[in-house]
Amino acid sequence: MVRDRLGLALSGTGDDALVHFERGVSELQRFVGDPVGSANAAIAAEPDFVMAHVLKGWLYGLSTEREAMGVARECHATAAGLAATPREKAHVEALGRLANGHWHDAGRVLAELTIEYPRDALALQAGHQIDFFTGDARMLRDRVARALPAWSAAMPGYHAILGMQAFGFEEMGEYARAEALGREAVGLEPRDGWAQHAVAHVMEMQSRQSDGIAWMRANTDAWTKESFLQVHNWWHLALFHYDLGETEEVLALFDGPIYGARSTVALNMVDASAILWRLHLGGVDVGDRWASLAANWAPKATAGNYAFNDAHAMMAFVGTGLQVPASELLDVQREAIDRDDDNATFTRDVGHPVSLAIKAFGEGCYGETVRLLQPVRAIAHRFGGSHAQRDVIDLTLIEAALRSGDDALAVRLATERYHARPASPLSALFVERSAILAHG
Repeated sequence: MVRDRLGLALSGTGDDALVHFERGVSELQRFVGDPVGSANAAIAAEPDFVMAHVLKGWLYGLSTEREAMGVARECHATAAGLAATPREKAHVEALGRLANGHWHDAGRVLAELTIEYPRDALALQAGHQIDFFTGDARMLRDRVARALPAWSAAMPGYHAILGMQAFGFEEMGEYARAEALGREAVGLEPRDGWAQHAVAHVMEMQSRQSDGIAWMRANTDAWTKESFLQVHNWWHLALFHYDLGETEEVLALFDGPIYGARSTVALNMVDASAILWRLHLGGVDVGDRWASLAANWAPKATAGNYAFNDAHAMMAFVGTGLQVPASELLDVQREAIDRDDDNATFTRDVGHPVSLAIKAFGEGCYGETVRLLQPVRAIAHRFGGSHAQRDVIDLTLIEAALRSGDDALAVRLATERYHARPASPLSALFVERSAILAHG
């Protein structure tokens, strides 16, 4: 039986297809190139190569796109009919759970797999992404930590293990360890976009704006070349400028690498919505920038596939003043809540109230926005994303409290944020505005 470079047995393949498969895994680990093309090449070379079908399934299933989930189900159906080792069968089972909307089950199957096979790079990568999309900070750290002793710098893909561990540490507030590992990972592989972003997250959480700008600007070619994570990393750079109040720089980044190409990929559109909404909260006139973004969100508004995306689509509809797609999105969310999948919980607990709150904010109903968002803050992780991404909920809540005239709540929220991020100019601005409201 053929084995990969880490010693794992692979069914239904020969050496030629293995080259394509390992290239695809490496591309996924670095978020570069065309891993789907590599998976397809492996399948073309060896149609019975079960892990090539699994790799393709993970690539589609982890995209959060409704149409892509259909491809993931097809990959699962094909893989389920092929000869496989127990390890490979666990991959197939986990992929099937994800493709049918059961994210948590898929993550648990992969966690059990990597306890027995800690060098299964694809299982660690897919599991880590599931932890991200379900907002499970502890597993973002611990899934990789359990496997780390089985790895060494001499092994292919070691940089990705360090990069994932760095992000897990960051999401658990272990910033020094996160930054050290993230920098080490980028040192080993400068094109590791995930490790690059892990360090950016540390600097964002610590309000180290100048450090963050320097980190992101130091070698942009490395993390942008053929990278399908580059929009998200440009978004991180925009966040540093946003916190400094450098609006023109933020808009330039939006018009250029963040949304200049007007991507229709949901993950890229999330970043575009998120940065424009932050500007909207600050009263910045963004011109007609919302229009093209809302137009690209409209076909996805009835997907009911991933609540985190829904909330960002609502931002675009509110920014453009589009009532019909906003109402349709809310109707689809109500239907999604009744389904037997994890998105039902994502939507019920967080996605639907956040979407309602964003709509209420757009209508000037700031007290209603506060009422909807206050109970969600402590459980917002349940619909996925990172601390940096979910910060938009707190920002919306603070701005709504200020605009509603609730001086006591505004002061409390502003003070809370200042103590969490004392180096942030935005924190200081909120304190100043709340004090004026309280003593006005």
